[in-house]
Amino acid sequence: MTAGIDPRTAWGGGLDFVGRSREADLLLDAAAHPPAVVLIEGEAGVGKSRLVEEATAQITGRSGRAVTGYCHPLREPLPYGPVVDALRQIGGGLPPVAEIPPWTSVLAPLLPELAEQLPLPAADTSGTVPQRHEVVRAVRALLQTCGTLTVVVEDMHWADEATRELLLLLAMDLPPRLTLVLTYRREEAAAAGPILGPAFRRMPRARLVEIRLEPLAEKDVDDLAVAVLGPVASPALIRALFERSAGLPLVVEEDLITLSPLKGDHPDSGTADPVAALGRAAVPRGLSEAVAARMKKLTMPAVTIVEAAAVLAVAADEALLTELAGLERAEGSEGLVEALNAQVLREVRPMALKYGLRHTLAQQAVYQAMPGPRRRHLHERAITVLRELPHPPLVQIARHHRALGDHDGWQSFTQEAANQAIAVGDHGTAASLLHSLLDEQDIGDDMRTRAALALSRIALFNADYATSMTQLRDILADPRLPTVTRGEIRIGFAALFYNQVNDLTAAREQLEQAVVELGDERPGPAGEALCSLALLAYDCGRQDKEILGWIDRAERMVEHSDDAVAKAWVRADKLFLLAGLGERTVWPMIDQLPRDNEDPGVLRENARGLCNIADAALYVGHDPRVPALLDESQALADRLGHTTLVGWCRLHRLRHAWFAGRWTDLEADGTALAAACPDDHLVEAEISLTLGDLSTARGQWTKALEHYGDTATNAFAVVAAQVAAGMGRIHLAQDQPQDAWTITGNAVDELRRNAAWIRASILVPVAVMAALATGRSHEAAQLTAELENGIADRDAPAAIAHLHLCRGLLAGDTRRDAAREQFLQAEAAFQAIGRPYPTAISAELAASTLIPADPEEAARVLTAVADTYTQLGAVFDASRVRQTLRDLGHTPPSVGRRGYGDQLSPREHEVAQLIATGATNRDIAQSLFLSPRTVEHHVANILRKLGATERAAVRGALALDRKTRGGSRFR
Repeated sequence: MTAGIDPRTAWGGGLDFVGRSREADLLLDAAAHPPAVVLIEGEAGVGKSRLVEEATAQITGRSGRAVTGYCHPLREPLPYGPVVDALRQIGGGLPPVAEIPPWTSVLAPLLPELAEQLPLPAADTSGTVPQRHEVVRAVRALLQTCGTLTVVVEDMHWADEATRELLLLLAMDLPPRLTLVLTYRREEAAAAGPILGPAFRRMPRARLVEIRLEPLAEKDVDDLAVAVLGPVASPALIRALFERSAGLPLVVEEDLITLSPLKGDHPDSGTADPVAALGRAAVPRGLSEAVAARMKKLTMPAVTIVEAAAVLAVAADEALLTELAGLERAEGSEGLVEALNAQVLREVRPMALKYGLRHTLAQQAVYQAMPGPRRRHLHERAITVLRELPHPPLVQIARHHRALGDHDGWQSFTQEAANQAIAVGDHGTAASLLHSLLDEQDIGDDMRTRAALALSRIALFNADYATSMTQLRDILADPRLPTVTRGEIRIGFAALFYNQVNDLTAAREQLEQAVVELGDERPGPAGEALCSLALLAYDCGRQDKEILGWIDRAERMVEHSDDAVAKAWVRADKLFLLAGLGERTVWPMIDQLPRDNEDPGVLRENARGLCNIADAALYVGHDPRVPALLDESQALADRLGHTTLVGWCRLHRLRHAWFAGRWTDLEADGTALAAACPDDHLVEAEISLTLGDLSTARGQWTKALEHYGDTATNAFAVVAAQVAAGMGRIHLAQDQPQDAWTITGNAVDELRRNAAWIRASILVPVAVMAALATGRSHEAAQLTAELENGIADRDAPAAIAHLHLCRGLLAGDTRRDAAREQFLQAEAAFQAIGRPYPTAISAELAASTLIPADPEEAARVLTAVADTYTQLGAVFDASRVRQTLRDLGHTPPSVGRRGYGDQLSPREHEVAQLIATGATNRDIAQSLFLSPRTVEHHVANILRKLGATERAAVRGALALDRKTRGGSRFR
C-alpha cells in the first residue's frame, strides 16, 4: 500500500481503498511537485473518482488545497460549467483583491459567489458575455493567485468543447503551482486521441502523468471483502465475487453492500449461505439485480424518491425530489434519508446538498426496472415541476419531452435552451443542442432555419467546426431556405473557411454569394460580407482597385442604415486597408477615430480597428506608431472589460519586438502565444515566421526551415512572401544561389500577379541578390523597377528602404560610390523606422564598398557592425563580419583571458548556444565560418566541460551552469 494513503481508511460503510497504491503515489507525487497535468483513464466503475477522492483528502490533510468540478451528460447552459464549479470552491484561498489582476473581473458574471473578492471591472459589463480568450486569461491569472492548488475535473468524456478548449489552453500554459487532474472514460470520449484534443502535447516546463486504472486483482477483492465481511469472506465467496465482477470495483462494492447484513455483528449473520445469497441477489457481472435487491428493502416513500432521482438523471435537492415524487415534506425527507442510509442514493455534491443515484449504471438500472406508465407519469410531472422553478432548466425539460415522444416539445425547448446558451456565452452547449436539432429528420422548416442561422453565428467559436460545416452545407443546399437567411448563414460559413480551414477561395465564393442573396434588404450583414471580401482581397495580395472597390461598396451599403455598429465596422476596416495600402492621408483620419462612444459595440469595433491598423503600420514601416496603437486598442478593450483582441495585440507586439531588435524573450513569448491560440492558423503562421526569422539570424538554419515549413499551407500572400524571403536568405548563406532564386523567383511571380509590393517588399532585395548571384542581372533590374513602380506615391517607409537596398545591389562593384550611397540611404531609412537589424545589414553593405579603396575605414565600420550583430544575437551575421575583418587583417579582440580551464571559451559558448537550439554540426560550421573538423573538436570540448554525454543535454547543462555560477561559462 502507498505510504501516502491509508489502505484501511473506511469509506462508504466500511469499504476500504485497496489495490491502487502505485496510482495513488503517482497522483500525490504530481500534486506535490507542480506544475503538472494528471490524466486518469478507466472504464465506468473502475474507481477513478475513488482514487481522486482519497488523494484530494490526503492533499487537504497535508494543508494543501483541492477543488473539483464535474462534467455531466446533461447540463444546463453555463459557460465552462465544470471549471466554474471548481472555481466556486476557491473563495477562501484568494488573496486581497488588490493582489488579483484586474482582468479577472470578467469572471464575476460566471462566479457571483466570488464577485466581491474579484476586482471591479473598468466599465459596466452587465449583460456582456466574456469571450473565450478573456476567460482563459482570467482563469489562469486567478488560479495563479491561489498558490499551490490541485484542480480536478471529473468525467471529461462528457466535457463540452468550450470547457475542453479552456482546459487545453490552461494545460499548455500551467501556473507554476497548479496541478490539473482530469478523469475520463476512453470508450465514451467524443473522438479518438488525447482527451484534450489533437493540439495537446507535453509541456516543456510541466509534468504529464498518465494513469490508466485496470480492474482489481483477486487479492484486492479478497482484501476488500475481508474488511467488510470479516470471517464470512470465505475463499469460495471471494472467488464468486471476483468472477461476478471481473475485478470491477463498482460491482464488488455493490455486492458487498448487499452481503453486509451477513457479517458477524449483524442480526442476520449465520442464517444464510453467503455464496448462495450472492447468487440469488444478482446476475453475474450485473448491477440490476443488486440494485433491485436493495430497492426491495426500502419503504414506498424511499422508493419513490429513488425513482424520481432516476427519472431526473441529474443531481437534485431534497425539495425537488420530494415534489417530483408527490410526497409531503416530512415523508420525502424520511424517504431520502432511508435511501441514503441504504446507499442507493448518495450526496453527489455535499456542499450544495444535491442527491442522485450512486453512479450512472445504478440510475439506468432503476430507470429500466420501472413500469412504463410510472416512467411516463414521472416525466410528465418533471416537466410541470421544472417549468415552475425560478430558472427553468431548459435542457432537462427538453429531455423529458423527448422521453415522452413529444418531438415538437423537445424541439421547442431545445431551441430555447440553445438561445439561452448563446446569450450566456456557452457556445459549446449551444452548438451541441443545435447539432441535435439539425440531425432530426422531421424538424420543421422554420425551426431548421432558425437553428441553422444560430449555428452559423457561433460555429467559429467551437472546436468541432467540421460537424458545423457539414450541417451548414446541407442546409444551404435546401431550396426551401429563404434567400436572405441563406445569405446570412453564408457569412458564418465563410468565416469557417477563412479561420479554420484556411481555404480563402471558398471563403470568397461564399461571401460573394452572400452579398447577392442579402441585397439591399439586410444592409448590416451585407456590409459585413463586403468588408470581409475587402479583407480577403487584401490578405491574398489582390490589386488595390479590387480591395478599395469592396470597401467602397460596404460604405455605400451602410450609409443610410441606422446600425451604428455596422458603420463603425466598415470605418475600422477602411482605415486599416488604407493604412496597409500606403495611403498618405489616412493617418489624420486614424487620429480622429473616436476613442469614446456610448455604444459598447462601436467601441469594440474601434478597438479592433486600432489593433489591425497597428498590423498595417508594421507592414508598411510606420513602426514608431505601433506601440501607441496597440496601447489604445488594449485600453479600449480593458474599458469594456473585454479582451478578445489580446491574442492579436500580443502577436503584433511580438512582430514589433522582432523588428525593434528586442530578441531576448522572443522565442519564449512566441511559444507561449502559440499555446494560448492553438486554433488560430494565422496567429500560428506569423509566430512561425517570426521564430524562423530569429533562427535564421542566429544561424540555426535547420530549425529556421522547420519554422518556415509550418507556414507552408498558409494562404496569405504577404506571409508567403516573407517566408520565401527567409528561406532565400538561408540558401544564399549556404552558398546555394540557384535554390534561393527558385524559391524567391516563384514568390516574385506571385507578387507580380497580386501587386502587393508595399506589404511584401522585404522579399525583393533577397530575390535581387539571388538573381545577381545566378547571373540574372536583367531580372534583378526588372524586379527593382517593378518595386519602384509599385510603391510610387505611396507612404511606405519600409518598401522605400528595401528599394534603396535593391538599387545598391544593382550598382554592385562597377559603381561602388553609387552603391554605397544607396546603402547609406537604406541604413538611414531603417534607422528612422527603428529596425536595428536591417540597419546593420545596410551598414555592412555600405562598408563593403569601401574595402578596395579604404580598407581601414571599412574595418572601422565593420567592427561597429559586428558589435551590433552580437548585441542583437545575430550569431551568423556577427561571424560573417568577423571573418571579413580577419580577411582584412583585423583580428577582433579576444574576450577574457586566453586560458579557460573547465569554462567555455567565447567560441565554445557560441557553439554550445547553437547546439542547445538543435543546430547540426553543418549549421554550426556554416554559421560560424568554421570547418566541420573544428566544429567536432569544439563539440567534444563542450560536452566534456559541461559534463554532458549527449548533445540533447547541452541546453539543460547551460541553464544549470548559469543558475549555479550566477551566469554562463562565457566570461
